Amino acid sequence: MISIESRIEIDRPAGEVFAFVADQTNGPKWQAGLAEVRRVTPGPIGVGTEHVFVRRFAGRRIESRNRFIRYEPGRFVEFEIPQGWLTGTASYRVDQIASGGCRLTSRMDFRIRGPLKLVSPLLARLLAHDSRVDEATLTALLESANASPEARLGAKGGL
Repeated sequence: MISIESRIEIDRPAGEVFAFVADQTNGPKWQAGLAEVRRVTPGPIGVGTEHVFVRRFAGRRIESRNRFIRYEPGRFVEFEIPQGWLTGTASYRVDQIASGGCRLTSRMDFRIRGPLKLVSPLLARLLAHDSRVDEATLTALLESANASPEARLGAKGGL
C-alpha cells in the first residue's frame, strides 16, 4: 500500500480552489504526465461522477477511470480508481484559513498490482515527488498575482 498525504496553503478563497481541483477536467493544467481527463457522466459534479483519464508513465500511455465516492460541495471530494495496475482512493479537502487563503490537503492510498508491485517503494517516492511538483504548479497557477480569476484558471489551456 502506498499512502501519501500533503498539505499546502494557497492564497485564494477556499471555494475557488475547491471548484478548480474538484473539476478533474482541470487536472492536465497542473498535473504533469496527465494528458487528458474526460467526464463520462452527465449532470453536476457529485457522488457517482466518473472520469476517464490518460497518463503518460514510464513512456507508456495509461488509460484508467475514477468515480467520486464522497462529495461535500465546496470542501471535500474523494474518488476511487477501482481497476487497473494502480487501484485505491484519493481525495482533496479544502479549508479556509485566517489569512483569507486556504489549506488544500491531498491524500492518496493506492495498491499496486502485477509486476510493478516489486518496485512499490520506488513508485511511492516518484508519486510523492510528482505530487510536490504538481502542488507547486497548482499554487503558482491559482495565485497568479496580476491575473483575473478567469485568466488564472485558464492559464494552461483554458477551462
